[in-house]
Amino acid sequence: MKFGSVPVEESLGGVIAHGVRYKGVNIKKGEIVEPYHMAALKAVGFDQIVIAEFETGDVEENAAALALAETVAGDNVMVEAPATGRVNIYAKQDGIFTLDEAVVNGINDVDERITLATLPPMRHVMAGDMVATVKIIPFSVPETALACAIGAARGAKLSVAAYRALRIGVISTLLPGLKVSVVEKTLNVLAERIAMTPAKIVGGERVMHDVPALAQAIAAIAPSSDIVIIFGASAITDRRDVIPAAIEQCGGHILHFGMPVDPGNLLLLGQLQDGTCVIGAPGCARSPKESGFDWVLQRMLAGLSVTSADVKRMGVGGLLIENAAQPLRQASPLLEAG
Repeated sequence: MKFGSVPVEESLGGVIAHGVRYKGVNIKKGEIVEPYHMAALKAVGFDQIVIAEFETGDVEENAAALALAETVAGDNVMVEAPATGRVNIYAKQDGIFTLDEAVVNGINDVDERITLATLPPMRHVMAGDMVATVKIIPFSVPETALACAIGAARGAKLSVAAYRALRIGVISTLLPGLKVSVVEKTLNVLAERIAMTPAKIVGGERVMHDVPALAQAIAAIAPSSDIVIIFGASAITDRRDVIPAAIEQCGGHILHFGMPVDPGNLLLLGQLQDGTCVIGAPGCARSPKESGFDWVLQRMLAGLSVTSADVKRMGVGGLLIENAAQPLRQASPLLEAG
């Protein structure tokens, strides 16, 4: 593409590089110069105008943006019509936004004139939310550059993993001093958390905070659940604590304990022999405030697996506390924020 100032009489067919608003003449940036534009400009004293001129092999900005957007669009997203070299991509379903960061970086590495911006991966989105935008910076890009960007985009898509109608079984353990109102509030908070999804709480058990009782409750509720969530009366402090020990006693195993997200550090992930996921909830899950518990639960509700490696990668952006300078404190493990 050629770009620069030319005499008005030589500008026919060029692209207006800078909008003109002067003495009643109003020509928008990006308009193609027509004879009436030239006449209007000459009438108010313009001798020169800055334009962009297409060359062989150039792809117009809207066509280029649309081609790239359609290549990167995956499941449960929609591509809007292009305008001014931009195409926005929106979620069609409530769910979790997924992408391959390396692919996005690879697209943006191709040519500075071709850009793709997205939400962070694994972000909860609602239908209608914008998840990405493709923007072609100038009025056109070389066909070769566009082809390279499209090539870099193949093999991985921007998608939304839609929330599923999963069954959630809940177990609350009890200790002297734990008020029934706390347990009830916790269940209400969980119901509010999943209200944005088609998932349902299908059963609830309340048992004493000891290994045999909890193991028996897990075995009883698991057959009717896709996910079992355990709210402990006391925070999990070790892989040999009551909740992980009960999971193992009923034939399950521990996938991961702890997470680099605050609040949420004391979350535990387990799995039963039949594949049912078990979450040992941290104390902060009793609060409606965002925590690492939300990140794990939302992924599971969208049908995404959560592995030990996934949890270990949550540290960047995992500082969710409002005051990062919170003091160290001595506290009882009972209802610890975790």
